[in-house]
Amino acid sequence: MPDPKPASASRRWLWYVLLTALLLVGGATYGTWRILWQPNVAVSPYGAGYLYIRTGTGYPAVLDSLRRHELLRDLRTFEWLAERRNYPQLVRPGRYRLDPTLGNQDLLDMLLTGRQDTLAFTLDAFKYKPQLTRQISLQLEADSTELRQLLNNNAFLTQRYQLDTTTVLTLFLPGPYRLFWNTSARQFLDSAAATHHRFWTAERQQRADSLGLSPTQVHVLASIVQRETAKKEDKPIIAGVYLNRLRRNMRLQADPTLLWAIGNFGVKRVLNKDKLVDSPYNTYKHKGLPPGPITSANRQSLDAVLKPAAHQYVFFCARPDGSGYSDFAETYADHKRNARRYQQHLDSLGVKR
Repeated sequence: MPDPKPASASRRWLWYVLLTALLLVGGATYGTWRILWQPNVAVSPYGAGYLYIRTGTGYPAVLDSLRRHELLRDLRTFEWLAERRNYPQLVRPGRYRLDPTLGNQDLLDMLLTGRQDTLAFTLDAFKYKPQLTRQISLQLEADSTELRQLLNNNAFLTQRYQLDTTTVLTLFLPGPYRLFWNTSARQFLDSAAATHHRFWTAERQQRADSLGLSPTQVHVLASIVQRETAKKEDKPIIAGVYLNRLRRNMRLQADPTLLWAIGNFGVKRVLNKDKLVDSPYNTYKHKGLPPGPITSANRQSLDAVLKPAAHQYVFFCARPDGSGYSDFAETYADHKRNARRYQQHLDSLGVKR
C-alpha cells in the first residue's frame, strides 16, 4: 500500500503555491486600484478644492501647486501615473474642480482633456475703465495690461465691435457671467459682446428706433438714469424727463454727468462752479447726450429708457425725505419750489458738498 505522506505533502505545497499566487494577485490588484482608482483628493471642510494652472506654466508648477495647497492625499502615486500617461508634456491651463471622490486616473483624464470648471461671477456696474480691468483681473486669468490696451485701442474696437474708446463701456452689461477662468482679455471682450448682442433683441431695437436713438445712445441715456436713481419706479419717469428735454432741444442739465467730468461721484451737492467745468460731459453747457456713458447701465435702466413713462415733466428733484424718490414738475416755477425744499433739507443736515 502506497505511503500517504508524500501525497499529503504535495497537496500542502500546492495550496501554499495557490495561496501565494492569490496573495500576489490580490496585492497587485490592490496596488493597481490604489494608484488608479482610490480617491486621492484631500478632503476639506470648506468643500471641493480647485487647481489653478496658469497659461504657459508647466508640470513642475502643477506639482508645486498640488503640494503647497495640500490638494492630494498621496502626491507620489499621482506623479507615478502622470509620468506614465505623458502628462508632463501635455499640461493644459484652466481652473479644475477637485472633488474628493477623484482617483488619480480620473483626475488625469480631466487634466489631459482640459475638462475644467467654469467660473460664475457678477460684473458690477463701473464708471471708469480701470474699475473694469480690476474686476476682471480679480476673477479671471485675463491679463489686465492687455485688457487695458484693448480698451484703449480705437482701431481694434471699431473694427471688431463698431465702438470706440469713448463708447466701449456700452458693451458691458452688469450681471452674472460664466466663463472659463483662463479666458483671455480678448475672449472676455468677445463674451461681453455676445451678451450685449443677446440683449439687443429685434423688439428692443424697434423700441430704440421709435425713440430716434441708436443702441449706443440708449446706453448713454440709461447710464444717466441709473446714476440718478436706484428706485425702479422712478427710472421710466426720469427717462421720460430726459427724452422730453431732448425733443424740446433743451439741455439735459444732468448732475451725474458733471460728477463724472470732475471725477467725484461722492458729491451730494452740485455747486455752480461745477457747472463751469470744461468737458463734453457737462450737460449744463452742451446740448444733447454726452459722448459716452457715465456708468455701465444695467438691464433695468436700459429697459426704463426703452419703455419710458409718458408725461409732460421736464424737471425733477430729489425728495427731501431721504426716501430716494424724486419730485417731478412740468414748469420751472414748480421745480424751483421742489428744489428749494431739497436745498433746505441739505442745509438742515449741514451738507455743504
